[in-house]
Amino acid sequence: MSDTLLVWHTAYAYYAVLGCVAGTIAGLLGVGGGIVVVPALVAIFTWQSVTHDYLMQMAIGTSLATIVVTSLSSVWAHHKRGAIYWDFFKRIVPGVMLGTVLGSSINDELSTRSLQVVFGIFMFASAAQMLLEGKNRVPKANTGRTSFVQTGTVGMAIGTVSSLLGIAGGSLMVPYLKYVGLPIRNAVATSAATGFPLAIVGAFSFILTGLDEMNLPPLSTGYVYWPAFLFIAVPSAMCAPLGAKLAHSLPTAQLKLLFAFFLMLVGLKMLWG
Repeated sequence: MSDTLLVWHTAYAYYAVLGCVAGTIAGLLGVGGGIVVVPALVAIFTWQSVTHDYLMQMAIGTSLATIVVTSLSSVWAHHKRGAIYWDFFKRIVPGVMLGTVLGSSINDELSTRSLQVVFGIFMFASAAQMLLEGKNRVPKANTGRTSFVQTGTVGMAIGTVSSLLGIAGGSLMVPYLKYVGLPIRNAVATSAATGFPLAIVGAFSFILTGLDEMNLPPLSTGYVYWPAFLFIAVPSAMCAPLGAKLAHSLPTAQLKLLFAFFLMLVGLKMLWG
């Protein structure tokens, strides 16, 4: 076997490990897998010598595709418990989907370096949010009663940023849902529900925007690399329940602190290039 083939086949094992890590962290700390998957895919794709011009687009498009699978079990579990506010979901999801298309279009116009800087800044913002979580909360009592304009605008903004970065949007959606008065349990559940159509539209958009590009890896459709999708999505879905189980026995507050500093280090790496 040639060295090139060995690299590409070894990468499959890395994808599987990444899927296990992303799923476990998602279940343990309640963060979306995309925040781990995208920077890890950038590193693995670089090692595989994927064309640098499309490096971030491939990582983000593939991340969104994996979220389609991994979010299904989460949405179903929340739905069975009656935790999803479907009325609010119906009001916010059109804006989210429109923003997702916009975000993928913007992504296609940006360079890999520009996207790395944007993602690095987002990693620092996510770390700060995690460190400050629980402070200065102002309880609301309107349980999601917002104007159509506000809901649509916020949904569109969240969809745009999430698609631009390859995340499910929970780190943006949950704080907003808590702000408008949803209890944390329902905010997490409703956010998970919005993440599913966001991922579908986002992945499809990245497939379409990348169809005309040359020099993409074999077994890719547009900006989605299917071997990475398969070897990440399946282990991630399998390990998410393990993370949720560990959340009841491990000191999650301390783990969130360590993870926040990890995000800062990854953010520095992205900014440094």
